[in-house]
Amino acid sequence: MSTAFIIEVHSQAAGIVVRDGRSYRFHAASHDFNVLDGRDFRSPGEAHKAALRHLATLAKTPGRTATAKAAA
Repeated sequence: MSTAFIIEVHSQAAGIVVRDGRSYRFHAASHDFNVLDGRDFRSPGEAHKAALRHLATLAKTPGRTATAKAAA
């Protein structure tokens, strides 16, 4: 049996994390979060923090995405 959690940032789905042994594997729901796809995290909360950090980075770059614009 797997345990999965939806990771949302600013009311938009970033991805899901699925328990994989002792960690949670991130699966991106949007191209904005592909950089996190396949990464393992200790908890869903850690994955959420990583998604927030990544979105903040996107918001600072020229030509940012719609999700990043919404977060700014």
